Amino acid sequence: MSQQEIIAEMFSRGVLLSKDLLEKTVHENVLKEIEIEEDLILLNSDYVEIISQQCSLVDWHEIDSYRVESERGNDELYQHHLQKFKSASLLLPSSSFQQQHQQQHQQQQEVSGLETTLSDGGLDSQFHTTAVMEIPSPSVTLAEDPAALKNYPVTIVVSFQNKARKYDVKHFTSFFVSRYRFLEGLLRHRPELEQVLPISRIVTRKEKEAVAVIGLVDEIGLTKNGNLMLTLEDLTGKIKILITQARKELLQMGKDIIFDEVVGITGVSGDKIIFAENIVWPDIPGTHELKKSPVEEFVIFLSDVHVGSSLFLHEEFQRFLSWIRGEAGNDSQKALAAKVKYIIVAGDLVDGVGIYPSQEDELAIKDIREQYVEFARLIRQIPPDKQIIMCPGNHDVVHLAEPQSVFYKDYALPLFSLPNVTLVSNPSMVTVAQSETFSGLDILLYHGYSFDYYVNNVESIRNGGGYHRADLIMKFLLKRRHLAPSFRSTPYFPAHDDDPLLITKIPDFFVTGHIHYSKVANYKGITMISGSCWQGKTTFQEKLGHEPEPARVPLVNLQTREVKILRFM
Repeated sequence: MSQQEIIAEMFSRGVLLSKDLLEKTVHENVLKEIEIEEDLILLNSDYVEIISQQCSLVDWHEIDSYRVESERGNDELYQHHLQKFKSASLLLPSSSFQQQHQQQHQQQQEVSGLETTLSDGGLDSQFHTTAVMEIPSPSVTLAEDPAALKNYPVTIVVSFQNKARKYDVKHFTSFFVSRYRFLEGLLRHRPELEQVLPISRIVTRKEKEAVAVIGLVDEIGLTKNGNLMLTLEDLTGKIKILITQARKELLQMGKDIIFDEVVGITGVSGDKIIFAENIVWPDIPGTHELKKSPVEEFVIFLSDVHVGSSLFLHEEFQRFLSWIRGEAGNDSQKALAAKVKYIIVAGDLVDGVGIYPSQEDELAIKDIREQYVEFARLIRQIPPDKQIIMCPGNHDVVHLAEPQSVFYKDYALPLFSLPNVTLVSNPSMVTVAQSETFSGLDILLYHGYSFDYYVNNVESIRNGGGYHRADLIMKFLLKRRHLAPSFRSTPYFPAHDDDPLLITKIPDFFVTGHIHYSKVANYKGITMISGSCWQGKTTFQEKLGHEPEPARVPLVNLQTREVKILRFM
């Protein structure tokens, strides 16, 4: 085939060819293999080398993101991950493995009487792990043969890297512009907003007529008559929005509106004002699929371990470690532990230093490096066939501004030597349970530092249970498709062209921590899970009236999406 014929053929399949590839001879059999690479958009000589190995199901979105970084000057990172993709150990499982894996599960005894169906609003029941065993001091030797680790791949979909540079106003402005454009795009697909107009065109109208507008909330206030008055802003101007007391249900909805979020409003225009009749949020589509793995595997969720605190619950955490090793609990509970393949840790691995007033008086380990040494010592007791994914939280040794980068190696070096651990940023997204026949389940990790703001400033959350209702907070954020829609709710790291706290890809799981109170619920096919904690109540929490609920571990069957809570105290 000539170059022109190759270009035309590949273009018909939705694939672009790089210039360097066209200068080389590509075997037609390789081009035929492109038909099974559904996510491939750009083909270059590096990608051809991967495809020519006859290995499919490469995550082209991930490798392409590193290629883009290479073009920006970070070629070392691209080459590193390129080699990883070329390695058979990091490709997805073969069909023969998948068949063997399914047969193995079919041969295991069924666990009965412990299943708890998840419904909107929470759990129907729980069970209590009561066994306590004396656990010997573990060896700190790392597993030398990580062969078992290859069976359960973890794909990093999103993990942010912050690049230090000089910042000015335009860097923050780009956050708001990218946020607005993305959320505006979502809202424009809503049938209520089909006739949306820019604000500059609405403010010039004098006659009353039905209008629709999309904008970022700039001001919120109450009139002397108790009506809600908003100022909405788009890229063309600003306009007032009035929600009157006569519309009681709409007014109640309006009281949950916060600064900086992007909403759609329908109503009737007046003189430089819109009398609102409906509020539309970006939200999760009602058609979002509830995905289930074809294989019975389990994932458990931890957060806020707080190793180093004098209030760290050693006994309870050792009880958990004993269970996950299959040494504690009854036969059914031990069978569950054997089926756990993934462990998610949503931040605050250690207690840190100088995080809250008088914290030093409540530290058992006052050196931050030693806190991570002790945390790693504990995590090494988890069997190496369990894949562990960790992101930082506000107590970890990393900058507070979000997105928080992966842990600082200078302080948390022991984490980087754990063979079955994947370290990601906060927030981040990973995919688990992938196979040749299943696309996997996407897990959005966010520690939840912004939660405090919404508990204090959103009426429905505050009156609905506050810190005890993490599900209300997570639902609130999912509706707004943003992890911190109010700019004042968390410090931002302005190192990215696009707002990194947008929820651009809809996850299957939304996992958080921070508030030390476990909660599980469903929202439009998304399993929302707030981890518990492994720390007693601090003096600072006591002053705030905060009541933690420690030593709870949510556990999910990926085949059924059923959830139960294990209690270790």
